[in-house]
Amino acid sequence: MTSVAAAIPARRAGLHRSLFAQVLAGLGLGILLGILAPDFAQGLKFFSDAFLRLIGMIVAPIVFCVVVHGIAGAGDLGKVGRVGVKALVYFEVMTTLALLIGLVLAYAAGPGHGMNIDPASLDPKAMAAASENARKLQGSGFGAFILNILPLTIFDAFARNDVLQVLVFAILFGVSLALVGGETARSVSAFIEKLSTVLFKAMGLIVRLAPLGVLGAVAYTVGRYGVGSLQQLVSLVLLFYAAVLFFVLVVLGGVMRLAGFSILRFLAYLREELTIVLATASSDAVLPQVMRKLEAMGIRQSVVGLVVPTGYSFNLDAFSIYLTLAVVFIAQATNTPLAFTDLLVVLGVSLITSKGAHGVPGSAIVILAATLNAVPSIPAIGLVLVLSVDWFIGMARAVGNLVGNCVATVVVAAWEGDIDRARAQAVLAGEGMPQDTV
Repeated sequence: MTSVAAAIPARRAGLHRSLFAQVLAGLGLGILLGILAPDFAQGLKFFSDAFLRLIGMIVAPIVFCVVVHGIAGAGDLGKVGRVGVKALVYFEVMTTLALLIGLVLAYAAGPGHGMNIDPASLDPKAMAAASENARKLQGSGFGAFILNILPLTIFDAFARNDVLQVLVFAILFGVSLALVGGETARSVSAFIEKLSTVLFKAMGLIVRLAPLGVLGAVAYTVGRYGVGSLQQLVSLVLLFYAAVLFFVLVVLGGVMRLAGFSILRFLAYLREELTIVLATASSDAVLPQVMRKLEAMGIRQSVVGLVVPTGYSFNLDAFSIYLTLAVVFIAQATNTPLAFTDLLVVLGVSLITSKGAHGVPGSAIVILAATLNAVPSIPAIGLVLVLSVDWFIGMARAVGNLVGNCVATVVVAAWEGDIDRARAQAVLAGEGMPQDTV
């Protein structure tokens, strides 16, 4: 898609026009309003809700267009399949590593030790909805999981904005288009390319509202919970942030170094998107522009179109760290001893349940409840302990998941030789770097 991957002028926007600067201003103003006028600040949440709804409105059609055009333009369907297999292998390796890191850090730091919580003293009403959804998720089995990624109808997948279902249909449509070939395929592909150009322009207009979205999200959070709301579980929150930072800088940084790139320059390149995700605790908010930036970096469109949307459901690195960390934390807080077999069960179940996280309302709590239900020795009611700080943990979860998926795209592209290394290095070095508009 030439309109997406085309070079963007290197001229830097002034500070007042920089999206990054505007987002930071919204972040700071939101904190001030939350502290000084908490009641008024909570009423600003509609800014965040409106921004996320606008982004959600355009995500599914953009994913469809990018994936279809990428597959149809790839020519070699065997290559497309090879990219998909490599991506899934990478996802599983990194997910397993993330789960192990969460487990090791939980035992090393022991954030739950000393809390001495009696499970009988916890309010079961606080987790009633999550437990019910978790039972449904856990009892559905692998077959139901497969059925869940297959849309009932094409329109249903788009109407519910289910990215994974849209991806399945887009792959089927793109492969069919490539097999048809000829003038029919060229005309349909040209139409989809033109449509995607319009959609990306619309997306660029929506993203300009990101500072308002960040303002609303931060103002509401600080106004409702207060700046001291992390005191009760501050050790868990800080440990999780440290774990995500370690995973991004050391693990993903090492992977990027093997691929020939700098993780710090890569993070600087994605600074606007990461700031938006941190403030809104939603990686969906930046899916379209992240795909665009990766293409502008020199990665082939077919790789971006396959790896990024798939990774949103199959490559949740920070979420995986949180699962094992939270499970062990709850066990420690309730003085529940864990046998080695219990830990193996936690790892095995987490590898499966984490794949259903994206698109599930309150996904972190629901998936954590499903994981706890699989380990009878741990009191599932202990889930209540992490409810009060889930939003704050969710901020780092979303950022870590996004970085993991972006790194996965770079690695798979380098693995396949589908990245223009000279262009990528130049962009990451700030030469010919896209402006802060997307």
